[in-house]
Amino acid sequence: MSDSLFERIGGAPAVEAAVDVFYRRILADPLISHFFDDTDMDAQRSKQKAFLTMAFGGPNEYTGKDLSDAHRDLVRRGMNDSHFDAVAGHLQATLEELGVPEAETGEVMTIAGGTRDAVLCR
Repeated sequence: MSDSLFERIGGAPAVEAAVDVFYRRILADPLISHFFDDTDMDAQRSKQKAFLTMAFGGPNEYTGKDLSDAHRDLVRRGMNDSHFDAVAGHLQATLEELGVPEAETGEVMTIAGGTRDAVLCR
């Protein structure tokens, strides 16, 4: 049995580091930062860490909403493909900054890309 993506990228410490760098990038981007103006970022980071851990094959402790329900209000506020692309770009840049190998970065980006329609409520 092969290691999960979660294990191959470094487990919980890697996910924690990635989420912290990722949100630093997101909050510095004027195209998308306004979507987080009223967000408790500590809670957001915690939910994101649990979601990514589960999505990457680690322990499933995610108890949040499904992707469409979690993003429905943001879509109503105008979130669209350009915003999704910006977020995806920050995710890729985060992984590169942290030195995640290309193969694992590709897997992460495939998983992220597969959420587009759910995140955009389509």
